[in-house]
Amino acid sequence: MENNLISMIELQLRNFTNDLRPIDEDIRKELDFGFSWDGQTALLFEIRSKWNSPDDILHVHFAKLKYSKLRKSWKLYWKRASGKWELYGSRSESKNPNELLDEIIRDPYGCFFS
Repeated sequence: MENNLISMIELQLRNFTNDLRPIDEDIRKELDFGFSWDGQTALLFEIRSKWNSPDDILHVHFAKLKYSKLRKSWKLYWKRASGKWELYGSRSESKNPNELLDEIIRDPYGCFFS
């Protein structure tokens, strides 16, 4: 992937997670949002403490965006309760990752934020 495309998606992911983050710093200690990016796949996750061990911090993945070089498009996945990733319904692919990030916010099927 071209360097400017990589920089663009990193910026989009950073803006997306920043928009999700609670404004109150005290709440961020209990719930926050982040992402990881390896150059082709982005994992979006909640950052929260383990319910029975508050000092243990968990990254709970809820969405995955994967870039296909062959198709020059992005695919959106959601994580089932079984822990397996599944391609997201009818709005699962786009050439524009912002369209998929918008779909995560809309979440019409309750796959990402329940």
